[in-house]
Amino acid sequence: MKTSKILSITIWAAKIFLSVSLLWAASMKLFQPAETLAQMWPWTEQNRSLVLVTGIIDAVAAIGILLPDLITLKSRLTLYTAYGVIILMIFASVFHISRGEAGQIGINIFFLLVALFIIWTKKRCSHF
Repeated sequence: MKTSKILSITIWAAKIFLSVSLLWAASMKLFQPAETLAQMWPWTEQNRSLVLVTGIIDAVAAIGILLPDLITLKSRLTLYTAYGVIILMIFASVFHISRGEAGQIGINIFFLLVALFIIWTKKRCSHF
């Protein structure tokens, strides 16, 4: 019983962390001036449409990773969103590696691992 409570707290912390992180990334991509964003993320300067698309995807993922489980515990949307986050992080990693920015993919790998943890807990423990 105690392990279940610890796991429950951990999975909710992982979902909240991933959701807040994605929401932050979305807000940066969608609302920061292009010049400010380019100083932080140089790739955004030449890829404004990619910035907007990934900002929208980040926002949808931020909502999808948390909201379905807040509404109903039987929702599979969180699981599907976590798979989507994994795909997004793989594409982001490939994009950065292709630009010679392999040193910047650590956060992508970390988010991928958090999404994998969410999937694992959803599959192993259906009450999360």
